[in-house]
Amino acid sequence: MDLLRDNELIYGRLLPVDEPHLIDRYNKALKAFGLEPTKLKSFEIDRTGFSPEIAEELGDYQYLDPNEVNRRFIILTPSQIDLPVVHTAFSNTSQLLFEFMSKNQRAIDALTIKDVIYGEIEDSVSKVEDIEDLLSISQVEFRVLSAEDVLGKAAELGKLVDKLKQEPEAWRDDAMLQRMVDLAKVCGDIRENALVPDQVIFRHNAFWTSHFGGLYVFVDPEVTTVISDPSAPGFRRSRPWQVSYLSIKDADKVFKFLASTGRLDLPRASWIESSGYLEHRAEMAVRALIQQAEPKRDIGKVDKVWLQTWIHGHADVINRDGNFPFLNGAKREIAQLGQLRLEEVFPLHRFLVVRAKADHPDAWLTNRLISEFVPSDFVSRYVFNKQGFYKDYEELNETRRSNVVDTLKTSYLKDKAAFRAQLYGLTD
Repeated sequence: MDLLRDNELIYGRLLPVDEPHLIDRYNKALKAFGLEPTKLKSFEIDRTGFSPEIAEELGDYQYLDPNEVNRRFIILTPSQIDLPVVHTAFSNTSQLLFEFMSKNQRAIDALTIKDVIYGEIEDSVSKVEDIEDLLSISQVEFRVLSAEDVLGKAAELGKLVDKLKQEPEAWRDDAMLQRMVDLAKVCGDIRENALVPDQVIFRHNAFWTSHFGGLYVFVDPEVTTVISDPSAPGFRRSRPWQVSYLSIKDADKVFKFLASTGRLDLPRASWIESSGYLEHRAEMAVRALIQQAEPKRDIGKVDKVWLQTWIHGHADVINRDGNFPFLNGAKREIAQLGQLRLEEVFPLHRFLVVRAKADHPDAWLTNRLISEFVPSDFVSRYVFNKQGFYKDYEELNETRRSNVVDTLKTSYLKDKAAFRAQLYGLTD
């Protein structure tokens, strides 16, 4: 993984923590979680406060995610809201934390001036043992604490202020007034500085989780749909009256579900021709075949003439795989008819020519699911399905790894927003 880290393809865009007072605050949060304080003089954190360096020091990459549920968080600064989440068992952890920090911005701004905020994203289960445990999570609550108990002191001061306003004789209580002065020294004027988060409960909607080898949950008004390996405990047995179960091995049924629920941009000239989507898929398909046939070939050094010559010289391999000929045929049909008739298309091929509908709330999750069926497109895997990408990457030889990194650097990393907009129609 060193090559990925050196090129910021893993643990990239994290926030350096090297100021002694911030390290001290982080250690207070670690101690509160029952963990050993760090001896590092500097480290980096993501939006949740997870640090790969501290994970290595502790020998535990789950130190903020025990049992991969009820995720812990550590907030040192409001600027963490702009960071990625690089280690999580649930795809919506990043969005939930973004919503929490957005809704409680004033309180977080004020609190982090003097203190560290930490806690857990609590839900209704403490351990995931079957699908029912996942389905029972309908909402989460942020249990928020602070090392110096500024939150508790602010709440206490608020109650005393109310008492002073409501009870005519309260102003004669010298002990209470002195207590308010002492609390105000810590909290400041709570009438001006909101120190207690206003919103801590959030909906837990569609998501992917790493449990049971990877499981998707999509929520529609009438039914919830679970997509996973049928071997997952509780598959087709948990809430069968309100949950539809689809095997992730059944490309036909998964595709029909995504299409029928309006989650897909079907192949139309209106977006296909301007996006370069089919050309991208075709290049990824051919690259995969070359690497299978010639594992030590450095694709980064080949040009278009060599590539075309290889395609002609390996027609049997190309035709046997089928992806490249299908994409060429699809491009011709869309140019002629303005669309592609999918009724008779092989199920796995359908995923080559569709993307998530950009304005659907589940767009990112849908693109992630699509990438499960197009493993040759490592760029899309990296953008939407990093766990899948990293798993694939581990199985590559050094030459292939270098080619993959170079491709990502010259395409996606060059301008992420523009790349996502061009290929997937997504805007940040």
